[in-house]
Amino acid sequence: MVRSCYLIWLYHCTCDPADHKTYSVLHEWLTEQISPELQYVETKWASYLAYQKTTELLQDILPISQTHNGVTVRNHLHKIAKRQELELEGKPLCLSGCENELAQLPKPGKPLIVGMDGGYVRSTHDKHKNFEVVVGKVYSETKSAKRFGLVQSLDEKPQRRLLNVLTKQGLQGNQQITFLSDGAENLKELQFIMHPEADYILDWFHITMRITVLKQFAKGFSHQHPEEGKELTEHLESTKWNLWHGKVKEALDHLEECYCISDDEEIKYINKKKLLKHLEELSTYIENNSPIISNYGERWRNGEVISSSFVESTVNEVVTKRMVKKQQMQWSKQGAHYLLQARTATLNGDLAKQFEAWYPGIRLTEPSSTERAPSFKKAA
Repeated sequence: MVRSCYLIWLYHCTCDPADHKTYSVLHEWLTEQISPELQYVETKWASYLAYQKTTELLQDILPISQTHNGVTVRNHLHKIAKRQELELEGKPLCLSGCENELAQLPKPGKPLIVGMDGGYVRSTHDKHKNFEVVVGKVYSETKSAKRFGLVQSLDEKPQRRLLNVLTKQGLQGNQQITFLSDGAENLKELQFIMHPEADYILDWFHITMRITVLKQFAKGFSHQHPEEGKELTEHLESTKWNLWHGKVKEALDHLEECYCISDDEEIKYINKKKLLKHLEELSTYIENNSPIISNYGERWRNGEVISSSFVESTVNEVVTKRMVKKQQMQWSKQGAHYLLQARTATLNGDLAKQFEAWYPGIRLTEPSSTERAPSFKKAA
């Protein structure tokens, strides 16, 4: 139920020496000019739909003013996001505690899985430039997954936001965490020095994707130079095999052999420069991320996660579907950051709980995601 309240402004008596000419009898009781329920509906709908579309839907079902437009909804969402940001103030950046005391605690269950990736949205200040937003998802054995998002160049303490999500997922001081990422430097900075029991894994998907591109070059290479092309393909296969087993040095040696074969002066392959460039990029990628390259084969046999492919769907869910990259919508960094806070809170099912904490008199909690949906099958 959405309540509508109207403020009535009265004039002071001429004998009253008050500074203000008018005053409201409800001002002290109702400090905001919009009800909490309407703020909740606006924020929830605007996290799914464009601001103007949200306004049009609200005007269809509620007696709100025609001056209530997309800018109004955007400002209200930003106000809620700022309030969410204030709740992070003073919270820790990393776990603290004595290692000896943590070691004596009973070991918790399976580790938390944290996957992170970056996405790009078009800047409102220059439509020819993009800026990066960071999106992630945290999996737990006992609780539903939680999403988070931020504009890292705007967020001064992103580790605090990540640790807050992990804490909500029941993180203990001696619990193991597995971080997966594509090896980007900004993501590694966000992960490191957060938790003493953390493992950092380079996403296998991003490794094999780069090798697959090189194999496509090798096919064209073989048409012009069959013998050298066969040798090149064999070295690429050996590179992949060694990386699968965590043997970084051997993989780099095979990549060097690939480069020597392709850089021969007698080779007249039409895409020679592109092939050499991709080989150099893969070598640099492997060298820079060698500390977080694991034995993927062993992890896979043990049933442990080796790929952050689930984060790709999270980027689409959090960023692409709302920020509509295909339509080239433009965003300010602050506007994108605030929208990410509201959207992730809505997708996580936390928005209603936050409003209930801010306004104890309302009840907005939605049914649990584990609740079974009604069946619409016809009776036999």
